[in-house]
Amino acid sequence: MTSQYFPLELPPSLHELPKLALDLRWSTSLLTRRIWERLDAEGWRTTENPYLLLLNASQEQLTKASTDEELLSELSIWRTKAEQYFHRPAWFSKLPCDTVPRQIAYFSMEFGLSEALPIYSGGLGLLAGDHLKSASDLGVPIVGIGILYQQGYFRQVLSREGEQREAFPFNDPSTLPVVPLLKNGQWQRVALDLPGRTLILRAWQAQVGRVPLYLLDSNDPANSPWDRGITASLYDAGRDKRLLQEIVLGIGGWRLLTQLGMDVDVCHLNEGHAAFAVLARAERLARQTGVSVFTAFRATRAGNVFTTHTPVAAAFDTFDPDLVAHYAEPFVESLDLPMDRLLDLGRCNTHDDSEPFNMAFLAMRGCSHVNAVSQLHGHVSRKIFAKLYSRWPQEEVPVTSITNGVHIPTWNSEPARKLWVASTGDNGWFEDIASCSDSLHEIDSAQLWNMRSESRKLLIEYVRSRYYHQIRTSGAPPEEVHQAAKVLDLNALTLGFARRFTEYKRPTLMLYDSCRLRNLLTNPSYPVQLIVAGKSHPNDEHGKSMVREMNDFARLPELKGRVIFLEDYDIALARHLAGGIDVWLNTPRRPAEACGTSGMKTLFNGGLNLSVLDGWWDEAYQPQVGWEIGEGKESEATIRDPIEAEQLLNLLEHQIIPEFYDRDEQGLPMKWVARIQHSMRQLTGRFSSDRMVKDYVTQAYAPAAKAVARRLANNCQVASDLYEWHVQIENHWHELHFGEANFSQKDGCWLVSVPLYFGELPSQLVKVQLYAQAHSQFPATTIEMHCSHPLIGSVNGFLYVAEVSCDRPATDYTPRAIPFHSDGIVPIEESWILWQR
Repeated sequence: MTSQYFPLELPPSLHELPKLALDLRWSTSLLTRRIWERLDAEGWRTTENPYLLLLNASQEQLTKASTDEELLSELSIWRTKAEQYFHRPAWFSKLPCDTVPRQIAYFSMEFGLSEALPIYSGGLGLLAGDHLKSASDLGVPIVGIGILYQQGYFRQVLSREGEQREAFPFNDPSTLPVVPLLKNGQWQRVALDLPGRTLILRAWQAQVGRVPLYLLDSNDPANSPWDRGITASLYDAGRDKRLLQEIVLGIGGWRLLTQLGMDVDVCHLNEGHAAFAVLARAERLARQTGVSVFTAFRATRAGNVFTTHTPVAAAFDTFDPDLVAHYAEPFVESLDLPMDRLLDLGRCNTHDDSEPFNMAFLAMRGCSHVNAVSQLHGHVSRKIFAKLYSRWPQEEVPVTSITNGVHIPTWNSEPARKLWVASTGDNGWFEDIASCSDSLHEIDSAQLWNMRSESRKLLIEYVRSRYYHQIRTSGAPPEEVHQAAKVLDLNALTLGFARRFTEYKRPTLMLYDSCRLRNLLTNPSYPVQLIVAGKSHPNDEHGKSMVREMNDFARLPELKGRVIFLEDYDIALARHLAGGIDVWLNTPRRPAEACGTSGMKTLFNGGLNLSVLDGWWDEAYQPQVGWEIGEGKESEATIRDPIEAEQLLNLLEHQIIPEFYDRDEQGLPMKWVARIQHSMRQLTGRFSSDRMVKDYVTQAYAPAAKAVARRLANNCQVASDLYEWHVQIENHWHELHFGEANFSQKDGCWLVSVPLYFGELPSQLVKVQLYAQAHSQFPATTIEMHCSHPLIGSVNGFLYVAEVSCDRPATDYTPRAIPFHSDGIVPIEESWILWQR
């Protein structure tokens, strides 16, 4: 992949720089940052954008760089590492070929890969970026599908009064690390039929190591001015454009893959925004094979995976059904699909024509595997989606969990990387960090503490530089600008809070007793300092008021230089904070945090976490690795907020600050260092995106690829059978009814029998089970009941029997009937269920 936009001819010794700048896996890694620093130190300090540096480099800079021995040495090191990277056998290549997918398509509304490509807003995008990077590292055959926004998300500027202001700079493709996507020399464009017109989408390519990322935009001169703006802003507030963005992503994205001739086994929806892809995939199969769209939907559904990141139902994207019907009409007509059938896929109550169309419901009904992003979020998500599985026990709502992780080579600090390399070897931590973490026990306490001190020093130097620029450009007086370059103490306990400023994340919880916090921060015997960053959504007035409140606190005279609020929280700032913060604060209101990966980014670097037991921390926390707030309790905000605010300050005052400053005769905080070592050894591998992607391959991608291959075989014969099964179940389930159940006791077992009458429904399409829900010391229990014999004198009636231990009372057990097909996935495909009582 090469760019057509570099205006100057590069000296031969630098001919690889464009390739490096365009590769978003490598361009800002520790391995290559020194190359850009040598090329343009000031430009790198202010932007950390390799592509922009190279575009703006003068001929004089390039000529000087071409003979810079240190730069050329670093470039040679990268070249060697890159060759090893691309040629070594990756993890995926070692898996049996018949058990893994050939091609995966990963759809996401945003991707956070680098400051050079600002098409992300927060955690969802960063997770997507880390997913692609780890997929590249592991050799997983994945392609990303997203949107190239003309403005992306807003950039935050803080006024002199501490108010958030929003800027929306234009993303000129010629200044971004993307190139037009070509096939046979032609720039690829995708046509989408809209009411009365055709929308033209341009296709671009970014590169993430081995993984291509394809991005669509509507800013083509052939479109009307209004249509050119469809992809202008990430998460456009207008409902028409927001819906059209999701049509562009889902339908446009799948059609692009079709144009490129890509044979995709697994389609992965990173949130419900791209759910229209499940319809586009079914449409394509119906056209290819001539089967009905209903059969095609059954066939392709088996190869679709949906990851939900949403902890509250109100956060799902919903649209007025009339709006969906308006824009979907050309698509529906081409499918020969009744509009009400499409709209029903996005509704809970299919009899309510006014119910909004829910993209998460469409994703749920169009995929065979659905997962949440932490174990606790799985529990929350099963509650949210339970309404789609009426009368099913909540624990059987088909949502599993694959906990998020972070891409360690993106978020590591230089001192931490050197420490790990010294312990595990140059490639050990990179290839399988989980298996080599134990070697850290050999690291001397002094080495570990020196690493943390150096990491903190690098962070503070970065913060001083960034804060100086922030204060200077705000028009502050010269004395204030001068002081900005001297803020913070290189040796003080450094706390960090950097999150989106929204109500459920409670960024101002620490200010609940601001006098007490102020006293902790100004104690001269045990100095503590706080670095804060975070944006509020432009339309969230309460969030913006919290930004102002935190700024007001930071500007108190006694806290000058001790509390720093950095504007415009971005990937570059997140990377530096993750490297140097001593204690990462996280205060969401449980269970509103789906996962929350910001604290994970500190693990490799020896940072510790102080967090509410929510998201990932609920499954990671142990007393020896960090601190917890809230004891896992949930209740109203008016009750929990003051309790947890006090717990936060108590932990700081009575445990964290004393432990940090409890030094031995050599000046080492031995208890603190032991905690760091436990955290790094026990958590780093568990919460890496390499582990996460491996989990997706083994738990979602491979089973989905196997299932969809079976359904596509013999011109979709299995899928056709499954659709007939669905029709039979839908038409005759109401005829199913139980008789009275009989329980008798024998040899310490309950003998259970129950008659079941099927009406006109074939009995082989139904499975009968004995179920007991979980309570006290007993787990939930499901036992299959067997058909004993036909019932004399009945039509299609049978007696079902089972034997179960008498450990539980007979009243715990209830017979039930559920749909059954050897290739069907219940209850996600058929949610019917009948209980005997």
